[in-house]
Amino acid sequence: MIGQRLRLACAASLGVAPQAPLRTWLLRLLVLPPGQERAWPVPLQRLAAFSLALLIRELEVRNPRQPRDWLRALLLQPSSQQRGASPLAWLALRLWQRLPQAPRTRILLLGHRLAGFDVVPHLKRAESSSHQLLDHRFAGNVLIVLGGVALLVAASTPFELWQQLMVFLCMWVVSLYVRRLPGNAPALMLVMFSLFASARYIWWRLTQTLGLQSGASFTLGMGLIAAESYTWLIMLLGYVQNAWPLQRRPLPLPLDVRLWPTVDVYIPTYNEPLGVVKPTLLAALGLDWPRDKLNVYLLDDGRRDSFRRYAQECGAHYVVRSDNAHAKAGNLNHALGVSKGEFIAIFDCDHVPVRSFLQTTMGWFLKDPLCAMLQTPHHFFSPDPFEKNLGTFRRVPNEGSLFYGLVQAGNDLWNSAFFCGSCAVLRRAPLQQIGGIAVETVTEDAHTALKLHRRGYTTFYMGLIQAAGLATESLSGHVGQRIRWARGMAQIFRLDNPFLGKGLTLFQRLCYGNAMLHFFYGLPRLVFLSAPLAYLYFELHIINAAAATLAVYVLPHLVQANLANSRMQGRFRHSFWAEAYETVLSWYITLPTTLAMINPRAGSFNVTSKGGLIQRNYFDWGISMPYVVLIGMNLIGVLLAIPRLLYWNTYEGGTVVLNAVWTLFNLVMLGTAVGVAAESRQIRSSHRVPLCLPASLYLPDGRVIHCDTEDYSTGGIAVRLPAPLTLPLPQGALLHVAISRGGSEFAFPCRAVAAVDTRIGLRLETLNDEQEKQLIACTFGRADAWLDWTAGIPQDQPITSIGEVLAFGARGYLQLARSVVDAITARRLRRRNAAAAH
Repeated sequence: MIGQRLRLACAASLGVAPQAPLRTWLLRLLVLPPGQERAWPVPLQRLAAFSLALLIRELEVRNPRQPRDWLRALLLQPSSQQRGASPLAWLALRLWQRLPQAPRTRILLLGHRLAGFDVVPHLKRAESSSHQLLDHRFAGNVLIVLGGVALLVAASTPFELWQQLMVFLCMWVVSLYVRRLPGNAPALMLVMFSLFASARYIWWRLTQTLGLQSGASFTLGMGLIAAESYTWLIMLLGYVQNAWPLQRRPLPLPLDVRLWPTVDVYIPTYNEPLGVVKPTLLAALGLDWPRDKLNVYLLDDGRRDSFRRYAQECGAHYVVRSDNAHAKAGNLNHALGVSKGEFIAIFDCDHVPVRSFLQTTMGWFLKDPLCAMLQTPHHFFSPDPFEKNLGTFRRVPNEGSLFYGLVQAGNDLWNSAFFCGSCAVLRRAPLQQIGGIAVETVTEDAHTALKLHRRGYTTFYMGLIQAAGLATESLSGHVGQRIRWARGMAQIFRLDNPFLGKGLTLFQRLCYGNAMLHFFYGLPRLVFLSAPLAYLYFELHIINAAAATLAVYVLPHLVQANLANSRMQGRFRHSFWAEAYETVLSWYITLPTTLAMINPRAGSFNVTSKGGLIQRNYFDWGISMPYVVLIGMNLIGVLLAIPRLLYWNTYEGGTVVLNAVWTLFNLVMLGTAVGVAAESRQIRSSHRVPLCLPASLYLPDGRVIHCDTEDYSTGGIAVRLPAPLTLPLPQGALLHVAISRGGSEFAFPCRAVAAVDTRIGLRLETLNDEQEKQLIACTFGRADAWLDWTAGIPQDQPITSIGEVLAFGARGYLQLARSVVDAITARRLRRRNAAAAH
């Protein structure tokens, strides 16, 4: 009754009919005719004035008559606001503080019923302090409930087609402006737009488009809606996970080094060559840490005499075991019973740490006694197969940049940073409390972190690159590594599901759940690569909607998600590259993840080979055959679209065009996939790393030339002279190149192998153990070795990015055509030779 009276009073004051549509109410509320201001009911005027005054004061709006000042206040931090807090969160907390105790208690109890969170301890604290703020864990649960309700209301509100289009255009225009604003709050605004558009799309799909005919249309339509629902869930979880990434920085250590803890460094190895392991071992021995508090252990599951001798010569402990049970996890657990340090730093045998690794990371362990693990990024100074075969090295963020650049920093906010198996430090006591490194799955690292979190320990992530290693050399090796990751995550999801069991907070469950569910993208991606063919081949309608209606709902969903992700991920993942990565891997991870869900204990640990060579260019037909089949299917679909548009289905031309465009997009992604399968030659056994350092070149005639290094490797150094040499270098003459570190200069014997203008390529001669240690300390082990590595990678520009992907797709088809011609020519030649032999 009261609500009806208020509605009638507001309708009379605004001059609208009580049953008028929503748009009329909004127009009257936002644009009142002159003279209407005083027609509002007095209580409503007072409420509006009070609310407006409160917003102006709390958000510190400088000039309330200027829309730009309101926008700045809503998106940027007020001057009195705590650094790093969201303006909207700040406002919510200020309003919460002004509520009387009784309504605050009722709200908390209501949230307890809705979210299932124990609020009694909070109420006791609130009784003793009237200024107690919301507990962040409880606030998170309440916000999720309220946000879900708001999203459901926004998604289910019916719009006419033109209204849906106008809302999209308004969001798009605002997004183009907001995405250029600094800070994290504009990114959250884009996320809200994306959630609104995507929620409306998925609600429309679930309620308006599933009236399908029985049979194949219904089956394929249900498969498509399931794939779309999966991607929407992953998008939602990703937004939560990456909402406010932490940028953790090092903490200082005590001035008295006697207070520093003891650290054991583990370097596990199995079948890698000694040339790959040497730099890591020497860099670990050169870490800036008191010698009596540092022990380095080479854990050799290959049990090789050459490794034992080298470890003894350089001063490391050599550890072997009687068997290789549980692979890497078993190797590490065996070492736990051998060493005694309070902390354990773990490096894969190709991950070379910088000298500052321990001083950078250990401060957080001393600050937080519950901290059980701190992870740093996995950085690679060699190109992975995508970067090498497509030529994008250091121009486009690689596949792992998103995880180590954004996702782990987002996890850190929710105390969900994962252990990644290398470049990390763990506290021994919590690790022993959970029984050591997890051995139940092949992704022992993430499972170990999950066990630590279930016991109530904290983990941290620091985004500073403190070690660098070798990426996989070939696409087949890359795919094999990703198969192991996908199978391992599916095993954890099946055996130790983060949504079940005790010990995890709500947001920890969401972060772990997103990480595991992400690896189930194989089947949905295959669905998207083949879905339009159902109509183009068989005229099956798997979406029961007109093409124009579908476009009006799906375009806001796609565009707003792209804008939000471009803003959040722009430094770490360029637009449309996620689709390219998933297209390459989808076929190969679908079966392993499915089998892991059926039998989670099946499968074994496979070691990723590093340090290999590719002697010649070739097209990997074995790994690319699924893409070639999908290309053939989609090409036929595009060809069938022509007669359907011109003759067979002229009455639904929009549907034909929509499916044809979808198929062409799939062909672009599949072209990029076959482009990655065209392996480029890799003949360097040691990869060159760009780095400019002051150096000196000592010539045989006694001259000294001061120059700068251009790049380095374990086998050579390239220098750039200030001017061309007046006299040519003697062919094969012994030179010395000197590099400074910490006020000391270290000279290394070398010979010139190439000289072009002012650039001279130097091949290092055989170095003794001390010289090898000095070379690693001056190059790979420098504290500033990787600080500017990503400085040259541009921010994402979606239009530029789609152009790059189109170009790579076209190049992939050219390489496929050449490979087909080469294969036919080689087959004819073999037949001719066979005939001649007979």
